[in-house]
Amino acid sequence: MKKCLLLSFALLASAHAQTTVKINGYGGTDPAVVGDLINRFVKPALAKDKITVAYEPLQGDYNKSLTTLLAAGTAGDVFYLPAETLDGFVATGKVLPLNGLVNTSPFIKSLNTAFTRNGRLYGVAKDFNTLTLVYNKDLFDEAGVKYPDNTDTWATLQTKLTTLKQKLGPDYAGICLQPNWDRFGAFAFATGWTQFDSKGKTNLADPRFADAFNFYTGLARNKVGIQPSEVSEGWTGGCLKTGKVAVGIEGNWVVNFLRDNAPNLKFGTALMPKSTKTGKRGNFLYTVGWAINSGTKNRAAALKVLNILTSPQVQQYVLEQGLAIPSRTALTSNAYFKKTDPGAVNSRLVFDGADDGNVRAFTFGPQGTDWSKPINEALAAVLSGQKSAADALKKAQADMNAFQSR
Repeated sequence: MKKCLLLSFALLASAHAQTTVKINGYGGTDPAVVGDLINRFVKPALAKDKITVAYEPLQGDYNKSLTTLLAAGTAGDVFYLPAETLDGFVATGKVLPLNGLVNTSPFIKSLNTAFTRNGRLYGVAKDFNTLTLVYNKDLFDEAGVKYPDNTDTWATLQTKLTTLKQKLGPDYAGICLQPNWDRFGAFAFATGWTQFDSKGKTNLADPRFADAFNFYTGLARNKVGIQPSEVSEGWTGGCLKTGKVAVGIEGNWVVNFLRDNAPNLKFGTALMPKSTKTGKRGNFLYTVGWAINSGTKNRAAALKVLNILTSPQVQQYVLEQGLAIPSRTALTSNAYFKKTDPGAVNSRLVFDGADDGNVRAFTFGPQGTDWSKPINEALAAVLSGQKSAADALKKAQADMNAFQSR
């Protein structure tokens, strides 16, 4: 009798057991956004399954913190997987391959590719950004120069920027040039250059890379293009905010920044210019995926959570927040993209940029973020006038060789 009672209590407890799926993601503003997603969409959908979700943000250096938690076996069941550091996490064996577990057909193909290594899918893109040209309409109007548009090549854009600078004088600049791979790299891809060869090595001596490097740094000639530091700012959005720089190369995140920090600035958006030689645009996919811990004890529940977090309803919510662009191809005909306000137009072009031309995931490869240092240092040296492009590239290749031989 006693054993029967104990068994009954155990079965009763099991019937009422609650499974908690822990999610790791960014700190900052993400806890508010993801918390709202969980309360609006995830918890109601899973209540009948007795599954609840807890978001545990990792403050500070996310990649370092997640690496530590995965090694200790205490990471979340579901977590953000940044495309730029994907290779390092895949190498740990702590990320569950999702082939056969999720349906990826509704998602933009290039985003699926961004999270695939050796035929295995390790994440489903929760959202993404690409780069566009964001421009100050008033400055172009004042200079009597046509706005940047989707037909521009490097040559036609350079002509517009040079003319604008000549018309407006020394207090103004045509374009803000960040001395970083995360903006310049899009121009390198437009030439057909590839980041890594078949042996995983980077060739900065490739004439195609040099072509992009010379164009980008050449925009600094006669102060047509300036670095953010030259207007006491730290990034391109800050350059636009000053009202003294006509064009910035940014993602959709700049829209809310300008709304809050430069509410009177009238801006427009154009796709990235095409390489004059190849006729192709280049672009980055800045994306973070939802991934599952290979060591989770709640795999079925974690998969349910992942599917809801990438559902059409959640993606519509993400789109309307104006921070990033959802990853489903069906959004092509979304009503939001048909709006004519500057934010919606920018979102549409960011979405279109995902499969227009030579588009590659923003990544540093298996050796991590230090991969880009030789390129960044070369850009900074030329943009500041300390080195010629030829000398800077020669040193960058030597530094890259030393780094990749470690």
